[in-house]
Amino acid sequence: MTDNKACEYCTIVAGERNAEILHDGEQLLVIAKDLALIPGQLTVLPKEHCTILEIVPEELLATAASTANKASTILFEQLGAQGTNILVQNGTGAGQKVPHFAMEVIPRREGDGLKLNWTPQTMGDDDLDITAAQLKEASDKILQQKFKKEEPQKEEVNISKEDYRLKALRRIP
Repeated sequence: MTDNKACEYCTIVAGERNAEILHDGEQLLVIAKDLALIPGQLTVLPKEHCTILEIVPEELLATAASTANKASTILFEQLGAQGTNILVQNGTGAGQKVPHFAMEVIPRREGDGLKLNWTPQTMGDDDLDITAAQLKEASDKILQQKFKKEEPQKEEVNISKEDYRLKALRRIP
């Protein structure tokens, strides 16, 4: 748990704010919020305060993903959903409103009116080459660490817990 009183989800975890808690597990909660894109939307959130995806411990992320999958099954079986979107708004640039990692499980039906579509842009060869070159070295290093189950080297830096954007950029869990 955390002492982060400014976080809406942490106040729910602490029992200081009401929520429709559907599951209270050891590591996470599944809640139904009053502010939802579609009725039946569920939120899977860790009890541990992790602001964005990059700082969620891998084991906790695996548990959250498995729980989101089970929540999706519930929406299919109990609400007759024809599909689900599992959405992570990772950082303010992606629309994250609460600075606490969460997975939204959104029940879908044909013609439900919810528009989560975007039009992909075709990248020219030069843009693709430049982007790939910028990302290749770092992505090789990061992906190899994940697959080998190695702990990344942690650099001691004095960064406040509130500055999650800087942590994400420097990959300091």
